[in-house]
Amino acid sequence: MLSVNVINLARFKLIGNGWFEVQYHTLLLAARFLKMRQGKEEAICSIQQIDVEKLAGFLPLHLIAVLLSSDRDEALLRYLLCGIRLLHSLCELAPRHTKLEQILLDDVKVSEQLIDLVFYVLIVLNDYRQDIHVSSPLPLLYSALVACSLYLLTGCISAQWQDLALVIVAHPKVDMFMDVACRAVHLIVRFLQNNLSAQHTDICAKSSPDAESVINYLCQQCEASLQFLQLLCQQKPFRERLLRNKELCGKGGILFLAQSILKLHAPYFVESSTIMATLSRLKAKVLSILLHLCEAESISYLDGVASSPGSLDLAKAVALEVLDLLKTGLSKDPKHLSASSARTYLMALLQLNAMRLADIFSDDSNFRSFITVYFTEFLSAIFSLSHGDFLSMWCSADLPLREEYATLYYELFPAAGWALDSVSSSDLSNTTNLEFTLMPNNNMS
Repeated sequence: MLSVNVINLARFKLIGNGWFEVQYHTLLLAARFLKMRQGKEEAICSIQQIDVEKLAGFLPLHLIAVLLSSDRDEALLRYLLCGIRLLHSLCELAPRHTKLEQILLDDVKVSEQLIDLVFYVLIVLNDYRQDIHVSSPLPLLYSALVACSLYLLTGCISAQWQDLALVIVAHPKVDMFMDVACRAVHLIVRFLQNNLSAQHTDICAKSSPDAESVINYLCQQCEASLQFLQLLCQQKPFRERLLRNKELCGKGGILFLAQSILKLHAPYFVESSTIMATLSRLKAKVLSILLHLCEAESISYLDGVASSPGSLDLAKAVALEVLDLLKTGLSKDPKHLSASSARTYLMALLQLNAMRLADIFSDDSNFRSFITVYFTEFLSAIFSLSHGDFLSMWCSADLPLREEYATLYYELFPAAGWALDSVSSSDLSNTTNLEFTLMPNNNMS
């Protein structure tokens, strides 16, 4: 039996390396149901000791039961977030504890329960609405729960995206997972847009450090969740199954998500390099998803989109956003950008992906005439540049430093902890902003 004292010992030994931390009170909270299951005579937890092995075996099924029987309120989101954080921590500990590894990583039944838990969490989260007030703690908890649930799969199933894609595609409810995951990410985007739009009001003044902290956190969780889908789309089995999903591809679900992300703007935070850079990466990554779908050889994504008048119109609206990105990139001399904003726009990646996507649209019979008409503005922007300006923007080696395209290294434990701590605090001004490592990525798509 692995006791709390052993867990705490592991914490103190490993915290210096930044690898693992389990909070004592979280273990006690998560073990309450074990005490009830075993009865008074066989109680397996106490203030001094918890049977973590039994906790690991029962916890996924318990969280599913709580999920299906509780009200859709803040208390449920907090409880689920604590439980998923604990599960992830136990999965992190499992390779260093044989019995835990057998239970969480090798037991097929428990692995199936963990996958079902993630699927059910995403289904329940689809019941929430975007009109939640910006001052409510629900957007923070919601965004954290979506990202943490998705990345729980990398801890309990596989950290290799090719292997994870195969497991998800083999699941009988894979289409449902794709639908609810996409809609959940879309709702985070809506929460983020609501917060960005509220900055001119008295409720969330643009000078408020609380508002900037919340928006920064929502940006991070949104990027992490979108990146999860992007990395799965890079895997051929997942991508081909996604192309056969009627809701997301035939009826425009992916396009709705792309349009919402491309419309994200933060005029009140142009001096925040962190927020602006994250928004740029979000746009680059959603364009990457569209590129992977459009470049698939087995099924024509654009033919499927064009088969419905509604999705065809939506695709044209997205194409206009893509062209607008190109035009915007040409309308500003990068040498005239401020020191802070110069590092925020991923001009090379955004323009590269936008150009590739515009090229695909222009070569497709469904969109060729449409692109020809609206491409005029982009060409006019190019031709209106003087020779010197064109050289300085496109051919000069003396350009301001910009943040490179990167993969976000998402850490579930601190991400969940920040949300839980923030919703418990009435003042975020003294709260340290959460930061994740960005790993440079040479793969531009």
